[in-house]
This record gives sequence, C-alpha cells and structure tokens, in this order.
Amino acid sequence: MGKLFSLIIVLALGYAGLYVYYGVAVQQEVEQQLENRGLSSISVDDVTYGLTAPVSTSANIAITVTYRGAQATVDMAVQGHPVFSDEVSVEFDGLQALRLGINFGQ
Repeated sequence: MGKLFSLIIVLALGYAGLYVYYGVAVQQEVEQQLENRGLSSISVDDVTYGLTAPVSTSANIAITVTYRGAQATVDMAVQGHPVFSDEVSVEFDGLQALRLGINFGQ
C-alpha cells in the first residue's frame, strides 16, 4: 500500500511540473510569435488553460496581454504540444475582454 501511495505522489508531482512548464512554454511561444510580427511591445501577463491541456496535442487557452494602458484577454488555440513537439501553431480564436486604463496624471 505504501508503494502505491508513493507512486501516486511521484506521478502527481511529475504532472504538476509538466502543468507549470506547459504554461511557461506556451507563454514563450506566444511572445515569440508576437516578436516575429513586430509586436514586441505587447507583453503577455497570464496564460490560462485547462487541466488536461498538458497531455493533449490541441488545447484552447486564454491569454491576458497588455499594451500601454490597455489590457485584453484573448482566446487562442494551440495545435501541437509546446513541450514535446517541434511544430506548434498558436491561432487567435476570439476576444474575451478588453480593459482600458485612463491616467489623468501629469
């Protein structure tokens, strides 16, 4: 029983590491795609994806980006696996939210 529990813990830790690294890899891929298109001034703040995204080759993700005072959350589709595959495609799917900040400072 103790060995089974240890195996479950090791697998859970491995999956947690893969889950976190998947988010980092997707963020790097999106930043690279933005830079390739001359949009390097747009920063990627947050990447949100489902629990099963790291074990599939296609996933729907939400990315929060910031440009100057504006912040937007966009839906994107990832084809391929950013950790295990060389060919990854990130496609724009739709706009979720747009937030504009107005500063009246001097």
